[in-house]
Amino acid sequence: MMPQNTNIYKLLALSAGAAILAACGGSGNSAAKNASLPAYSTGDSGQATTVNRFLWAASLETLDFLPVASADPIAGLIITEWYINPEVQNERFKTTVYILDSALRADALRVSVFRQERADDGSWVDAAVNPATAREIENAVLSRARQLRLNVIDG
Repeated sequence: MMPQNTNIYKLLALSAGAAILAACGGSGNSAAKNASLPAYSTGDSGQATTVNRFLWAASLETLDFLPVASADPIAGLIITEWYINPEVQNERFKTTVYILDSALRADALRVSVFRQERADDGSWVDAAVNPATAREIENAVLSRARQLRLNVIDG
C-alpha cells in the first residue's frame, strides 16, 4: 500500500468513528435526559452554583472551628480535617457537609460526623458517634442560614 492510500484509510476510519459516536447521541427525548442533570445558575458573584448560598455560608460559619480540607461550592460539599479538642486529646472528629439542593429546606442539608479514639498503641480507631450530633449540627446550620436569609430580606 502506498502512504497516500494509508492516510485516506485513516481519514475514512476516523470519519466512520465520528459518525458512529454522533449516532450514539440519538435524538431521543433530550428533556428527559437532562432532567436528572443539575441546573447550573449564576449567583451574585457570577460563579456557577447549584446549592443554596445561605446553607453554604451557614455551614462554613457553623464549622469555622474545624480546619477545612476541601470545599466545593458547585457540588455543595465541605470536608473538614480531623479536629482534636485540646481538652480531650484522645478523640478526634471530622465532618462532611452535603448541600443537596438550591432551596433553603431541611432536606437540602446532610451532615456526617466521624469520630476516632486513640488506641493504647497510639493509632486512631473508628468509634461510634451519637446520631444526635449530626442532627444538632444540621439544626445549627439551618438556623444560621435562615438568619442570613432574613438579614438579606430586611437589608
